[in-house]
Amino acid sequence: MHPISSTSIESLPNELLLPILEACAVPSLFSVCKRWHHLLATEIMPSLYKKIAQLHFPRGNATTQRTLMLAKVYQLNPVLTSTEKVYRVFKQVFTLAKSISPLEFKEKTEEKRGLTLANYSSYLLNINRLLLWKKLPGGEEYLSREEIKHLPLEKKGELLRDWIEENCKDLTLLNLSKAGLTYLPSEICQLSKLQWLELNQNQLTSLPTEIGQLSQLQRLELNQNQLTSLPAEIGQLSQLQRVNLTRNQLSSLPAEIGQLSQLQLLYLNQNQLTSLPVEIWQLSQLEALILSFNQLTSLPAEIEQLPKLQVLYLNRNQLTSLPAEIGQLPKLQTLKLNQNQLTSLPAEIGQLPQLLDLDLSQNQLTALPAEIGQLSELQTLKLNQNQLTSLPAEIGQLSELQTLELNQNQLTALPTEIGQLPQLQTLELNQNQLTSLPTEIGQLSQLQRLELNRNQLTSLPAEIGRLPQLLDLDLSQNQLTSLPAEIGQLPELRALNLNQNQLTALPAEIGQLSQLQGLHLADNPLKDIPEKIRQRFRL
Repeated sequence: MHPISSTSIESLPNELLLPILEACAVPSLFSVCKRWHHLLATEIMPSLYKKIAQLHFPRGNATTQRTLMLAKVYQLNPVLTSTEKVYRVFKQVFTLAKSISPLEFKEKTEEKRGLTLANYSSYLLNINRLLLWKKLPGGEEYLSREEIKHLPLEKKGELLRDWIEENCKDLTLLNLSKAGLTYLPSEICQLSKLQWLELNQNQLTSLPTEIGQLSQLQRLELNQNQLTSLPAEIGQLSQLQRVNLTRNQLSSLPAEIGQLSQLQLLYLNQNQLTSLPVEIWQLSQLEALILSFNQLTSLPAEIEQLPKLQVLYLNRNQLTSLPAEIGQLPKLQTLKLNQNQLTSLPAEIGQLPQLLDLDLSQNQLTALPAEIGQLSELQTLKLNQNQLTSLPAEIGQLSELQTLELNQNQLTALPTEIGQLPQLQTLELNQNQLTSLPTEIGQLSQLQRLELNRNQLTSLPAEIGRLPQLLDLDLSQNQLTSLPAEIGQLPELRALNLNQNQLTALPAEIGQLSQLQGLHLADNPLKDIPEKIRQRFRL
């Protein structure tokens, strides 16, 4: 027998290749086909797996990335060999085709029929046509007609275009979420009046260029798919107002996204973006830009071109600094920057007149600019897990602040201006290095929650008893040796945590706390507890 090289194997047409593969896959023939089986495992099947991946990811992805993504689409165990992966992929597609068109496969089995790359592609396309069809008005009933049921899968798929033309001209909303789509058939473009298209939680790896023909589309939902890129034609959707691309595999965006002149909401969180096209800053109507959980390292100065932006999420990226132009967003209300690598803030951060919510937790900030006090509308400021050693006095100018979180920093003292926050309801200072509190703490008339655990407090000011709204006071893991009697003047206090201090006695006035439901005293060297407290809390 004339030897056949792996190169010539590659050139074999699929209709000849698959019978060979099938024969080599039969255990009883392994001894006869040993050389074939070696070529199958080492050359042919891995190459075939790459071709299948290329079919799903045609645009520029590296070979390794394609195959990894294909494994995600088909939920393949990564430890499988390429040969086993090909088999699993083919089996899944064959099984789905058989379930959708059972009459076509009544007398056929997977082993007898075999799947080539060509009919795999055909199956995939027509399966997705029928999955789409089932979501169209009257589509499922139509597919159940006896004369349609007997048509082969490909013939049924070809009828989709005519069906849309005759029955779905006026369709404005189509929900294809969780439909099992791996492809979005190009026939989608016929739904010319479509305004709302939901494709969430499918297995889409790409979008057809024809999606750009949906000229009336206002809302496009694509979260939880496997998209690695977007077609340039998406820029043709001139009426689009909302795009949700959460939880995909996008590493870049086409420049044409800047042509979406009506876009108001853009969700890009949980992708793999390392940068954004400069054209994205042309979206003059944009109100919310969600970029959490990406790999962005910087923002360009062009961000100032988003005059209507109200919500900007940049948490869980790799930002090391912010441009001064961040202060040129006059409508910004929410700014999430937590879990980045920021070491400082530009002074211009204070120029955001409508900012309500600022989250800077889990960065590397060592100080705050004095200009932060200019955020006159700020209600929530989160600074947990930074390296702050002090706060600027200007923090007392935040007259609308309701929540201030400073856990896990290196604060040794609080500025007296902390008492000038008339709306403050929550103050969290856990895991710092505070040794005392300013007497001005007693001026926080709206304070409901005060957390001070894991500090180095040795005493409390008597003014702690002037907090009429305080509900929860956590002083655990400090070095308190005594408490002021005034602590018994907190009329609304529900929980008092004093665990792990150095208390040897408690003031009897604690027994006057009529609303107190929880008193925690573990790990203190208490010698005596007043009878009134014993009776009240059954100690």
